[in-house]
Amino acid sequence: MAAAMRRWELRASPLTITRLSSDRDDLAPDPPNAPEDAFHIITQLRDFRLHRLWRGESLVFEGGHPKSALAITDLREEWRCHHLSPFDNVRFKIPFQHVRAFSAELSRPELAGFTCRPGTLDAVMLGLAQALLPALEQPQQASRLFLEQVGLAILTHLTQTYGGVYFPADRKGTLAPWQEKRALELLAARLDGGVSIAELAECCDLSRSYFISAFKASFGQTPARWLNEYRVACAKELLSGDLPIAEIAIGCGFADQSHLTKVFAALTGETPARFRRERRSSKI
Repeated sequence: MAAAMRRWELRASPLTITRLSSDRDDLAPDPPNAPEDAFHIITQLRDFRLHRLWRGESLVFEGGHPKSALAITDLREEWRCHHLSPFDNVRFKIPFQHVRAFSAELSRPELAGFTCRPGTLDAVMLGLAQALLPALEQPQQASRLFLEQVGLAILTHLTQTYGGVYFPADRKGTLAPWQEKRALELLAARLDGGVSIAELAECCDLSRSYFISAFKASFGQTPARWLNEYRVACAKELLSGDLPIAEIAIGCGFADQSHLTKVFAALTGETPARFRRERRSSKI
């Protein structure tokens, strides 16, 4: 018999990202959660026909949700769920302290919580969850920069859409030349993607959210995309030599050769091995 439930988990501090999936109708009821100062944000990757949800001792929902439906639960309360049909969802556990700090960083009023009607369709959260699926399957290849950018996008969307926090429209612009230089130097020095958005923003004397916006305005892409293109450019230079591709991968900040091949092919349309062959044949 197939496993009752499949689970993938990824920790992108302070967020915990979990994908839960089942193709069965006969799952046992979940035990109640342990109360904690955090929120669960749950987005459905497929239509979910039937479940029952209790808050404390009260049954608060019985029915289903379509694909892209969003649910937000305050984990300071006790919740129990009984899945009565196949489902596939991604859930983000976000400490409430982090939500408050995010709002304070932008000099916005403190959040009292999120308000989301059950079954609300949210294509933005569905897209962000789908973007994380490869990272959930291969967490060792997940770029820290990419995870932080997705985390910031999630917090920005949630606080504006369900928290009543509105960001001023004039927080736009590009990085100053000295900020561009510092950011790119730091990115290039940390090819493994281990640098954080907070470090990049701090070196430019900016908040994290404004840094992301200004970097994209300056370079037309996110820091994670810029770093991937830079790493591939470095790999191209080394591929003209005789180093094994596996060594080139590590030297350019990739987890291994397969990670290099995946990113290289996505950006160039060909594998590193093919690129090397074509480079060598052009010199004959």
